Formats: sequence, structure tokens, C-alpha cells
Amino acid sequence: MTKKQKKVLYRIVIAIILLVAISFLPVSGWLRFFLYMIPYLVIGYDILRKAFKGIMNREVFDENFLMAVATVGAICLGEYREGVAVMLFYQIGELFQAVAVGKSRRNISALMDIRPDYANIEKEDGTLEQVSPDEVAVGTVITVCPGEKIPIDGVITEGTSMLNTSALTGESVPREVESGDEVISGCVNTSGLLKIRTTKEFGESTVSRILDLVENSSMKKSRSENFITKFAKYYTPAVCYSALALAVLPPVVQLLMGNPAAWSTWIIRALTFLVISCPCALVISIPLSFFGGIGGASACGILVKGSNYLEALAQTKCVVFDKTGTLTKGVFQVTKIVPTEAFRNAFGDEGALLAYAAHAESYSGHPISKSLRDAYCNGRTDAAKGGTEKAAVDKENRKIDNNRVTDVEEISGHGVTAWVDGHKVAAGNAKLMAKLNLQEAVEKQHRSTGVAQPGQTGLQGMDPGTENSAEDEIGTIVYVAVDGVYAGYILIADVPKDTAKEAIEKLKRSGVKKTVMLTGDSKAVAEHVAGELAIDEVHSELLPADKVTCVERLLEGKKPNENLAFVGDGINDAPVLSRADIGIAMGAMGSDAAIEAADIVLMDDNPAKIALAMKISRKCLRIVYENIVFALGVKAICLILGALGLAGMWLAIFADVGVMVLAVLNAIRCLKVK
Repeated sequence: MTKKQKKVLYRIVIAIILLVAISFLPVSGWLRFFLYMIPYLVIGYDILRKAFKGIMNREVFDENFLMAVATVGAICLGEYREGVAVMLFYQIGELFQAVAVGKSRRNISALMDIRPDYANIEKEDGTLEQVSPDEVAVGTVITVCPGEKIPIDGVITEGTSMLNTSALTGESVPREVESGDEVISGCVNTSGLLKIRTTKEFGESTVSRILDLVENSSMKKSRSENFITKFAKYYTPAVCYSALALAVLPPVVQLLMGNPAAWSTWIIRALTFLVISCPCALVISIPLSFFGGIGGASACGILVKGSNYLEALAQTKCVVFDKTGTLTKGVFQVTKIVPTEAFRNAFGDEGALLAYAAHAESYSGHPISKSLRDAYCNGRTDAAKGGTEKAAVDKENRKIDNNRVTDVEEISGHGVTAWVDGHKVAAGNAKLMAKLNLQEAVEKQHRSTGVAQPGQTGLQGMDPGTENSAEDEIGTIVYVAVDGVYAGYILIADVPKDTAKEAIEKLKRSGVKKTVMLTGDSKAVAEHVAGELAIDEVHSELLPADKVTCVERLLEGKKPNENLAFVGDGINDAPVLSRADIGIAMGAMGSDAAIEAADIVLMDDNPAKIALAMKISRKCLRIVYENIVFALGVKAICLILGALGLAGMWLAIFADVGVMVLAVLNAIRCLKVK
């Protein structure tokens, strides 16, 4: 509890004690009035003050005005205990609501703790100077000590450590990083000392973008919230005038008919009517539900830019995916190594073939060359298809030894040749093998393994997504020759993310009718990935403008009450993210443009969290509808009973405070996400 909330609690306790004590005192008349005014003013002075300010500012009709009129009216009619009780229970409800809102706000406030207070810059004498992150220029090397937050996005130049990314992604497992790795601001360095060269200004870094998204999320209201705001605007004056009519018209009619007016009876009914009509349950619980849903989602690493997007997500029936970086890892990996029998006999197994290729490519900056080096240094080779045994590669990290490599020559559009350990190594595409008069050996190996010979694939001058024509050889093939003899080939491909298939399965279980994949990649690669992930529809070889056209065609074909979501991560996805009903961006490695254009950001690039976001959305919307139906239903019944004189002030208190407490209790369930 805050200091202000504790103060209200003390006032409630004092008022209850005084009310109970006065109820047992045998007093009457003015003394009784003055005694009851003590707990009334203790508990209600701030409500009376707010009501008075509202009248002075010509903003009369709010819950403070309703409570003031109802309680003052009850006291004027001699119903002292009821007047004090109404104010007391109203304050109890308000305190309960404040605590509930504070709890949901803390979920998002915890995210605000990722804001770094300073950055360490090493001075000439070796000491560290703390400066504001705003003052750090791009390219500056900063030092992050164990236990400190990374203040700005950058690349590690020195050191290894474990990073706690839970504040950003919701994942509790720390991530290991080393020199050369990209890191984002907001992560906590848990172990080693890191030196990081900044790649962005603080205002453009991940942590700043996240905070901006969260702080602005409340500006975009859902249709339910807008409905409640408009409803309260007309509802409150309507019930006030209805209560006035209830207090005046029946007694006047009675007088015209020659009967006693019974003013006090009808005024009490009107005051009861006012207490019942207070719209607190709706005005508080509906925004609180969405606020709790956004807070619960942020704790899971899902940033929703507004409650309108959270609401729209519940009606999503079609999800369209970009491929590279969204469903696939977006990096090339060695997936298969197939040496010839002659190479095995002369040099060794799959590991030896990878070692020669990686060293020959050690000076190239091509993405495929990098994937060969990564596979060699990290000991990562996968089991070959068709029953071939897994490559026996040393699992310990190894380094490329440039001393083993001489006379490197890059042949544009073909590949690379180099001397490695005194052996002439050639690594490249089929054209390079043909140039070395090894085409026949290549064809012979493909025939013996049952694999069709590919078209133009390989390294320099080639698109890194070119595929083999064989059904089981989707990817880029790098051919290797040693000492003029064909040695075998290495298959490299962009592999699906570990959670991609799970993401599609969960979406279909969540009620998504259609999943679609759009990609600029070739048809064979696209269909292979789509088949592996069980995606319903795939469109390949698309330009950015073609993706927009596809999405617009899908939008035209959907039903009015169904939404389409697009999931992407690249700069070329920004137009599609803006065009879709809901744009979902990958936040960890996604481009700035994609994140800015998106309505929802997944901070850990895990597509499986789309289904979780939909689950949170539907739970939140279900709770909103439950509160609307419950609050309006109970109030409608109690208003009728109050107007007929069948409901007293105590039932009115339940209809107001009780309904609000129950609605708020229901609303804070949005915070809990399994």
C-alpha cells in the first residue's frame, strides 16, 4: 500500500469504530446528529470536497456528486447511520480499487525498472566514469560490470557473461554471450565484465523504444472502453434527473389526487436510487481489465501498444507470416556434410571436410562462408538425412587458424581457392567444379546418393537462398575439392525456429482458421518450409509491394467480424504490418521500422507467443463482458426495486460497492497468465 492508501485505511478503521460506538449510545436530537457527523466527516470530507470542486468547475455529474447528494440527503432526513454507512462502504470500495489498480500498474512499473541510470566510460587512467546514457555517442566503447544493466544496444568487443533477459522477454533462463555478439539494452549482466561498442543512440535503443510503447499504450482505447466512457457521460446525468423526478413527481401527483404527499418516503427512494446508480463498477473495472491484460502480457515479453489492439487480437482468424527471421532463424546453418569415399580414405570424415572448407573460406565475408566458419568453430553439424551417421566433430569450440591458410583467391560467381595445410582446396558452386573439370565426379556422387544435381548454387555472386532442385536437398550446396580431386559437398540452409511448428499448432487450436506464409524466397524453399510447419497457404518470390497486395486480397476475402494479423521482422515488412488489422513484430532482432509499424511486439522473437497473446486477449475480453453484464444486470434489478420501495439503503450499498468490489476482483484476474 502507498502512504495515501494507508491514510485512507486508518480513516476507515476510525470511522468504523466511531460508528459502532455511537450506535450503542442512548442519545437523540442534535447531540445524536453531531456525534454521527464526526465519523461522517472523518470518512467523507474528501468526497464532499471533490463534489464541490466538480460543481464549481461545471463538471457536476460524477460518482463524487452522487455519493455527496445521497449521503447528505439521508442525513437531512434523519437517516444518520445509513448516510455514514454509504460513505464508509464507498471509501472501502475505492480503497480496494486503488490497491487493485496499483497491483496491475506494478506489473508495468517493473518493466520501467529496465531504464538504465548511467553508462560506464573508461577514462585514460583506466578508471570508470558514470555518464548519462543520453550523452553516449554511437561507436563509444562502454563497460558493463556484473550486476549492471546494459544501457545501450551494441556489440561485445571483450568479455563473456550470462545475461538476464527476463525483464524484456519474460524468459527466466539466462543467455550466454561472448565477444562479437549483439546485445540489447535493458538486459542485466549477471557475471563477467563486458566491453560493448554502442551501435545506437540511447533514444533509439531497445529499452527506450519499449518504454515509449508501454507509456503510450493507454492512449489507444478499445471499443469497450470507449463505449463505457460514452455510456457514463450520458448515464450519470440521466440517473440524476431520474432520481429528481422520483423525489418530486410522485408526491406532486399524490397532492393533486388529494392524498398525503409522503415527501420523505419518495426522497429516501430517490436517494437510494442515486446510490444504486453509481457507475463505479463499469468505469473502473473495464479499463482495469485491459490494463491488467496489457500488464500480464508485458510480463511474458509481449508488448501491446494499446487496449484496442488487445481487443482486436481476440477476433483474429487469419495469421500471415513472413518467413526469414520470423518462422526461420534468418541465419544459414550447416545441415548436412557428405564427403566422398575417396576423401574419407585419404583425409578423414565429415569433420575434416568441414575443416578444409571453413579454412578456405576464412577470409570471405559472404554469409555462407560465415556459416561454414561458425559450424567449424562451434562443432555444429547435424545428422545427414537418409541414414548417414552424424558427423564425428569435436564439440569443444575451435578457432580458425589463419596460419594454416595461404594464397587465397576469390573467383567471382564461382567460389574460393586456397592452400590449407599444404593442400589446394577449392570451395564453391557447381560452376567452380565444372571449371576444375570435376563435373563428372559431382554427378557421380549425386547419382550414388540418389540426389539430383542442383542448378546454380554456391558462394560469391549468388543469392544466399538458392535451392537445390532435389526434394530432400533444400538449401545451398557448397562443393569442395582437395588437390584437384572432388571431396564432397556441404549443405547450408536457413532452418525453421525451434518453436515455429509449435506456434502454428497452437494458433490452430486457438481457433485461427487460416495460416499463410509470404516470402521473397524461391518456390521450392518456401513450399518446403510451409510443408514442414503445416502452414495452410504459401506465396513465394514476392517483392515488398507484392506482400501488401497479397494481404489486401486476404483482407477482402475475410468476414467483417474477423481480423487478419501479419507477423514480420524486416524493414520490407513495415508496409504490410501497417496494412494488416494487427501488425505483430519480432522485437529482439527485428528492424526499427517493423517495430514502429507494428501494434504488438514479441520481445524474444518467439512466434509461439502469438497464441499466448490471443489467449490473454480472449480472457481479458471475456472478463470485460462478464463485468458489463453483471454490473448492468444487478444495477437494473436494484434500481427497479429501489424505485418501488422494495430496496433500502443497505441493498443500495451492495448494488454500488459490492458490485464494484466483485467486478474489480474479476478484473484483476487478467494479470494472471499461465
